[in-house]
Amino acid sequence: MSRHLDRADALFDVGRYEQAAAVVAQHLATDPQDAAALVLLARCRHRLGREQEAFAAVEEALRAEPDSLPAWLMRTHILLALARYEEAERAARHSVELAPQYWGSHYALGTVLDRSVRTERRREAYEAARTAVALAPEESDAHFLVGLTAQRTGNHDIAKQAYETALRLDPQSSEAHNNLSLLHLRRRWMRPGSWTKAAEGFVESAALDMNDRQARYNLETMAWGTAAGARWVALLGFVAAAIGSASLRTGSSGAEAFVPYAIGAVVLVGGWAGWAVWITRRVPSRLRRPLLLVARNCRPVLAMALAVGLLGLHSLVSMALWTLDASVVGALGYPLFWIVIITYWVSRSALQRRAPTAERGR
Repeated sequence: MSRHLDRADALFDVGRYEQAAAVVAQHLATDPQDAAALVLLARCRHRLGREQEAFAAVEEALRAEPDSLPAWLMRTHILLALARYEEAERAARHSVELAPQYWGSHYALGTVLDRSVRTERRREAYEAARTAVALAPEESDAHFLVGLTAQRTGNHDIAKQAYETALRLDPQSSEAHNNLSLLHLRRRWMRPGSWTKAAEGFVESAALDMNDRQARYNLETMAWGTAAGARWVALLGFVAAAIGSASLRTGSSGAEAFVPYAIGAVVLVGGWAGWAVWITRRVPSRLRRPLLLVARNCRPVLAMALAVGLLGLHSLVSMALWTLDASVVGALGYPLFWIVIITYWVSRSALQRRAPTAERGR
């Protein structure tokens, strides 16, 4: 390998793809049929999102060296990015024919088959991933693919073990952190602490890869879920405040007015206090700042939190200022009540539209 390609490889490894491509181009000016250089150029263009140019480079590499395994593997990944799945599958199967004992060939085939919506293809993807692990048990990516394909076919225990193995081999794998957290989130109602583990994993995934939109979206979903869950406390508090203060507002006195008021106050304060204790235990201090930072830049979360907060504040004020006329209290309270309900559905829909499309279902 020439010094140009050595330098280009080094630039590629540190993420300087544009510069790496320029260095490879210098080398190709003197040796235009160098298949290895053409594959590296295709890799650079692929990382830059220039898929058509990447495909042209890899086709050139295959014309120069028809049985180049790196070229066929790169061709598979580019065709996947171009959503040309049938061609990608053919390229992956040819890679397996060229190198049946190389784990990367089976990994590429499993990756392609995993994109299929057909159950039998996904099962075949799982078997390809297992073959990759058998050939290279030290490869984190192979274990991750086992986890991904097992998760898609409903084998969540196998998926969990595979993701944990992938993280033991590569603790910096943002995708493994993210997908393991999705499994924890799925079990949040059955296993105490699963919600917290999921949040920790999403935070770790986002920290490892600042461009990981999927992990960020998952954190947004958890922050929105926390705000949306509080709507039940706000709605209950509103009803308790309205019923509890009704007797006082109509001029009643004595036990007839005090008992309902006391019960309403206990329900209102107790509901919010209980929610605060529950949230404090569910969201440890180390997770609060990341969730708040995510929430601050997510309009659906802010809208839900604002609607819930305003209704909760209205209930507290209406209980404290029980001398206010009922029509004044109701004129503001009932619209806020319905705003919470409407905001739930509107913000939920808005949040779903924020879901990453390219990586959805990773």
